[in-house]
Amino acid sequence: MRVLLLVPGGLRAQLNALPAAARLAEALAAQVQVACSPSAGAAWSLLPAVEKLIPFDFDGNPSLADWANLLGNVREPDFQACINLASGRQVDLMLSMSHIPNRVASGGFSATSTVSAGGGWPAQALAAYLKPLGVSLDAEAFRLALPKAALAKAAAELPAGSGPALLLAPSGDGADWPASRWQGLPALVKAKLPDVRIVEARRGGGLLERAAQLASCDVVLSSDPISCELALLAGMPLVAIGGRSDQLPSRQGVQAVGEAGALQNLSETAVLQALGLG
Repeated sequence: MRVLLLVPGGLRAQLNALPAAARLAEALAAQVQVACSPSAGAAWSLLPAVEKLIPFDFDGNPSLADWANLLGNVREPDFQACINLASGRQVDLMLSMSHIPNRVASGGFSATSTVSAGGGWPAQALAAYLKPLGVSLDAEAFRLALPKAALAKAAAELPAGSGPALLLAPSGDGADWPASRWQGLPALVKAKLPDVRIVEARRGGGLLERAAQLASCDVVLSSDPISCELALLAGMPLVAIGGRSDQLPSRQGVQAVGEAGALQNLSETAVLQALGLG
């Protein structure tokens, strides 16, 4: 069986779709192909079950020629089902001219099954799209299967010592927790936990290297959305600065602290308490 996913949006949207794609591949013994923006396609390198990426920028005002080319890519293989997370007349026209018999979407005239996604962690909300295909989804059970070599390399690059490794991953944007507080936090943590190893999140390198670094640590403290999603998919304990509790899985070791848009009011004491060091 072959299944097509149409996933608009950036890197975070693609990461949120990984558990659903993995579950489809497993439950249906399916080969999965994904149409997404080329700039966000790196997310799918973390999922070996994906057979092929079809580069298509849904949010980049695609031309008629772009849609025709996508239709060619969609009609060439023998797809039995499509999970369509895009919307609009163009995508409906394209899918209505495809040979795909089962087309699941939140709406649109091309859909053979329409669904309403639930709230909560976006990865789990995609369970609604799998249900018409007879597939259940427990996104919290998904774990990134990272190569042993990448994990070994990341572990070798950690600071020396036997204490727990705390990874700090600030977003660095204008709405982030103030840089002075990020910079002062390591000393406060070490005062509570002297043998802790403080790790700064990778800024460069590929997504695989970033994921391996996260997975090699013991706890992740992050205000960066991509780092947070990678930590969740890797099953890591996470404190998400500025995150929303209702947008995170209900899992031990995962919590939000601080209110997005008002992180200048977030105290170091509150962060230490969230880390269990209060």
